[in-house]
Amino acid sequence: MIGNIRKKENLHIVLWLIKDFGWIMDFKILALLMAVPTLALAAQLCWITRVDRSELHHNGAVLCWISANVIWMTGEFFYNDGIRHLAAPFFVLGLIILAKFYLGTLFKHK
Repeated sequence: MIGNIRKKENLHIVLWLIKDFGWIMDFKILALLMAVPTLALAAQLCWITRVDRSELHHNGAVLCWISANVIWMTGEFFYNDGIRHLAAPFFVLGLIILAKFYLGTLFKHK
């Protein structure tokens, strides 16, 4: 099971890098096409790791991060970077998810 998850995580990195390559090179079609499987695989990793609190929280934060990243990218491509503010809540949510996990872990041990 862990080997299967690790393979998915590694594939996720490849998809994310291709998406970001498309973004930085202004290859809009490539970047937008790669955003779909990148987001889908991030969501799948959340589902697969839902039984492990640590993995779920970290994968949830990554899903938020990629969601924000895709919103930001779309704004740069089509809205003269005018929707970046819509990405911020996803970044904040990712931070909240991790803060909840780490604070919960810290207080649980004390």
